Amino acid sequence: MITIIAGTNRQDSMTLRTARAYYNIIASQTPDVQILSLLDKQVWERGSDMKELESKYLIPATKFLFIMPEYNASFPGVLKMMIDNSDIKKCWWYKKAALVGISDGRAGNLRGTEHMTAILNYMKVNVLYNKLLLSKIKEEINLNSDIIKPETQQLINIQVEELLKF
Repeated sequence: MITIIAGTNRQDSMTLRTARAYYNIIASQTPDVQILSLLDKQVWERGSDMKELESKYLIPATKFLFIMPEYNASFPGVLKMMIDNSDIKKCWWYKKAALVGISDGRAGNLRGTEHMTAILNYMKVNVLYNKLLLSKIKEEINLNSDIIKPETQQLINIQVEELLKF
């Protein structure tokens, strides 16, 4: 199972649109894919909502695809809270992950993907070397989750192919 994590809880986010674009590509190649949107998820504490999220999205996954917007030169705190309140051994140890950084600016959340790589490595997660950084995201993916530029489509296809083989 691959769980795509849309790493923000903002309404109407480009992060969730990007996650849907990836979902469409991956789902055309395997039925074992799902999206975890942090919108309206109670990850602030290790309560029943967090445990349900773990059992549905995190524990069954063997691979993760993190879609992470840039927040203050890193990634959203809600994503870190979800990780911090999860059962690290059951949810993360010895699994695999791919990272996609997105931003309105020019760096595509380079710092956030590097920050997340360090966190995931600490949690014994193997991170795919091909981290895709999507800058000026509104020029890359439209409101319907369609990928606009053929070059971007090609880069995403390569990353997805590598994730599936990983």
